[in-house]
Amino acid sequence: MMIPCLVRWVILIATLTSGTLCKQCSIPEDQRFDCNPEVSASQKVCESRGCCWIPSKGPRIEGAPRCFYPLNYEGYQTEGVKETKYGLTANITRVSSGYYPNIVKTLKMDLYFETSRRLHFKILDADNERYEVPIETPNVASKVNETDYKVSFSSSGFGFSVIRKNTQTTLFNTSVNPGGFLYHDQFLQISTSLVSKFIYGLGEHRGRFLRSSNWSRYTFWNNGFSQQEGINQYGYHPFFLVMEPDHGTAYGVFVLNSNAMDAVIQPSPAITFRTIGGILDIYIFLGPTPSDVVQQYLDVIGHPFLPPYWGLGFHLCRWGYQSANRTREILDRMRVAGMPQDVQWNDIDYMDSHLDFTVDPARFANLPDVVEDVHEHHQHYIAMIDPAISSEQPAGSYPPYDTGLKQDVFIKKDDGSILIGQVWPGKTAFPDFFKPETQTWWSNNIKEFYKKIQFDGIWLDMNEPFTFISGSTSGCPYNSLENPPFTPYVMGDHLRTMTLCTSAKQHSGLHYNLHSLYGLSEVNTTNIILKDLRKKRPFIISRSTYVSSGKYGGHWLGDNWATWADMHFSITGILNFNMFGIPLVGADICGFQRNTYEELCVRWHQLGAFYPFSRNHNSLSCGPVKCMDQDPAAWSNSSQGIIRDALMTRYLLLPYLYTLFVAAHQNGSTVARPLFFEFPDDPATYPVDRQFLWGSSLLISPVMDPGAQTLDALFPTGVWYDFYNGSALSMDETRMVTLDAPIQKLNLHIREGSILPLQEPNTTTYASRKNGFELRCAINPKTGSAEGSLYWDDGDSLDTVEKGEFISLKFEISSGNMLMSKVIHNKYNQSSELTLERFSIYGVEHSPTGVTVNGNKVEYIYDTILETLHASGFAVAMNDTIVAKW
Repeated sequence: MMIPCLVRWVILIATLTSGTLCKQCSIPEDQRFDCNPEVSASQKVCESRGCCWIPSKGPRIEGAPRCFYPLNYEGYQTEGVKETKYGLTANITRVSSGYYPNIVKTLKMDLYFETSRRLHFKILDADNERYEVPIETPNVASKVNETDYKVSFSSSGFGFSVIRKNTQTTLFNTSVNPGGFLYHDQFLQISTSLVSKFIYGLGEHRGRFLRSSNWSRYTFWNNGFSQQEGINQYGYHPFFLVMEPDHGTAYGVFVLNSNAMDAVIQPSPAITFRTIGGILDIYIFLGPTPSDVVQQYLDVIGHPFLPPYWGLGFHLCRWGYQSANRTREILDRMRVAGMPQDVQWNDIDYMDSHLDFTVDPARFANLPDVVEDVHEHHQHYIAMIDPAISSEQPAGSYPPYDTGLKQDVFIKKDDGSILIGQVWPGKTAFPDFFKPETQTWWSNNIKEFYKKIQFDGIWLDMNEPFTFISGSTSGCPYNSLENPPFTPYVMGDHLRTMTLCTSAKQHSGLHYNLHSLYGLSEVNTTNIILKDLRKKRPFIISRSTYVSSGKYGGHWLGDNWATWADMHFSITGILNFNMFGIPLVGADICGFQRNTYEELCVRWHQLGAFYPFSRNHNSLSCGPVKCMDQDPAAWSNSSQGIIRDALMTRYLLLPYLYTLFVAAHQNGSTVARPLFFEFPDDPATYPVDRQFLWGSSLLISPVMDPGAQTLDALFPTGVWYDFYNGSALSMDETRMVTLDAPIQKLNLHIREGSILPLQEPNTTTYASRKNGFELRCAINPKTGSAEGSLYWDDGDSLDTVEKGEFISLKFEISSGNMLMSKVIHNKYNQSSELTLERFSIYGVEHSPTGVTVNGNKVEYIYDTILETLHASGFAVAMNDTIVAKW
């Protein structure tokens, strides 16, 4: 290992002054890779590692590292590259010792050419097995014949590149960091250059959708703290997507790891991953479009589950109803106000002393009656369940703990005793959902609870897992699991902060490895139980998520705040989780913490009506006072009217939204998506995160500033039609447009060439599904065409897609004066009840002399100024071809 050429900062200053900076340390700031990533970087430690040191005044801040690898740092060497039936293999070796304990000097690298646009590689200890993440991924035994990528190894060091063949763009390049590849027992590091600074993903982290490349750190280690910027949050999703602005193409990278990890993006641009366990297991997706990248990622981790139709309606909750009677009062108030609502929730206050699977015998004694009333109104009910089980009830008085002890379902400390933490009910034990006996025990408790309360779904909270103390009531041992040589920048500086000891033992291994999979293991288990219990689609919302959680449930963005900034960041959260394969996602409308106020809450409902998962929820306490009511019916009559209109618009669009969810379930597409997914050749769309799309066709532009009466919105090239009246914005180039946006207006626009299936709304999905359909069509003026589709089934049965028990329709305008509805597939036994009762066509240049549907004249209105055509006064079954002409 080389001796640092700059051993003292005084010498460095003199050297800089003389203009003879040591060649091996002469590296531009934005291209330096940190050789001392611990919280306290020091010259002594840096030099002992053979690295360059440049001092700076004051405490360490995020930026160019003081300690960085020199150009000739002695590291690993790749050798023996050979072809295999699955791709390539290589040996990676190192002679010198590393600067963390237990270096692994002999490694094996396997590269799998899995598809033409997906490369997978693993770097493993050549002599010993190591922990690997226990989620299902494709098992590919042989390589594909042709690939869109090529792999290149440099002649020295660990130099490994993945290159897109058609553009010769290097997508992944480890040569950028001469000493940055490290493989110790508890410290694994790999760096790569990035094609551009347009980087997205790396969740769950609060902030802008476009990730900053200015020395930005993203820490992965599931944490139950309220939403804050700069800390690890509830989810673990080490996937990122990069746009290549010169080509308009995209690629993605997925690091399959579950140990505590940092990812640091630097301005060069480049990214470094540092994890403290497992292996390096990495996928590269070549797109070429952003949508392709996400679909390729979800082909690896699994496609999203299909929620029940009612789950796409409006949800209402409150921590602080404090009684079943108050819950019923709010329900009744919503009904009197004519507000759409499909689901009523209860937070933890319904429980008896915060004990899972119980109901407060005094304040919530009549909860079963309230739930029955909910069902009589064709609505649905969801209750919260926490994973932590009280361990301090008298023996024989609390069956969940008593039976859990007998069946040995709880996580253990390193000495074999049950690990005890502290959550809402006091001292608690934590079920190990990886253990088969736990899954049976959890099922029995849920089924017993179902006998008390006929819930329709389950809300899984506090499942990072989160506790009010760190580690356990008796502390944690002092060892390398609790105090690793390097700790990523987790909240609280210790892995055990407000969670379990990392040395705790689970059925599948150490909590050190499995911590961030805790919520995944719970939601997976609960999904199976609900299918078996209700024989219908499960509906689960989980706070903690990991890679592949979307196969089993949805997510809400956690404990946000009643601020305009939180409203904005909710969009970035929704867009990220759609990329992560969890499209059923939303934020607490109006904010969970702090008291909201009327304007903010009205504007937030306008946005929240277009969350894929739409729920209003707030807290019990707002500082020294109880939080105010913020349900839609709590406000003035005028505000109620505005909120009602927004929610009714959501219900009008539910057939389109449901069709998007089916597409996500079938092929891994996104439901909510950023503008650049549809306009990847247009760099002006890359930073946009104050607007978003439903699918490819509906642009949502909410107001997120107090007192605003106008809104500056970006419109890409093409024609965009006002959703409500069809007025057209014709854009010959992408630019900002100032829109009128008074408090009562939510700006929605339909993209040219689109046909949206709509249904006359009512206050529940049950009532809405009995109504007639409308087609709202936006003609592409250049081609005179438009198209759209509809998927429809009973909305609640299991596996309707897989069994083919649905009707699929395609809508198209191809000649400029004819609209057709064609049946693509039909095994839905109630398809004859679907009727088309109206259509609107935007962009009709000439007034028609008449309108017919299946040869019969129908009523119509043509607006010569807006060039819109509206036809109604008919009802034709949609289970056969429909032809409308004008």
